[in-house]
Amino acid sequence: MSWNTRSSRTAYENPWIRVREDAVTRPDGGAGVYGVLELRQPSVFVVALDDDDRVLLVTVDRYTTGPGSVEVPAGGTDGQEPVEAARRELLEETGLEAAEWAPVGRMEALNGIAVAPEHVFLARGLRPAVMPAGAVAATQEEEGIADVRWVPFADALGLVAAGGIRDGETIAALALAGIHLGRFV
Repeated sequence: MSWNTRSSRTAYENPWIRVREDAVTRPDGGAGVYGVLELRQPSVFVVALDDDDRVLLVTVDRYTTGPGSVEVPAGGTDGQEPVEAARRELLEETGLEAAEWAPVGRMEALNGIAVAPEHVFLARGLRPAVMPAGAVAATQEEEGIADVRWVPFADALGLVAAGGIRDGETIAALALAGIHLGRFV
């Protein structure tokens, strides 16, 4: 037997998320209640890799977890195709453009409680974009980005092992990029 939704109601919503409460029949046949968070738009994650095999990481002050979250550039699709949103996020957060974009995987965040589809891209052939003065700094300030740095790919994996990167989506994005690059076979 599988899960069966008997009824559903929206408990809360805003332009970015919806929280619903479902009356369910569990796989064992018992009645239950399940809370589900739905993202309104899919998310994108960018593993930007330069010619020296370094990954671009941002350090973000997250409202939910506080300062010091080391992550790959990421964000919502905002109605754009995922690769276009990935280009926008890389540009906004770092001021960089990439000549090559490769989709390396899809994932579901917190699939025990959320409907949160995510797309991961590998970006290469990086170069500074021509942008209005202060545009990147303004976005970084708005989003709480305190630092942008290049880290050798192997060292980024070391940061994961040591607990320096705790963001689950970043860990998964690095793993998908590593698999795509043939690093984990």
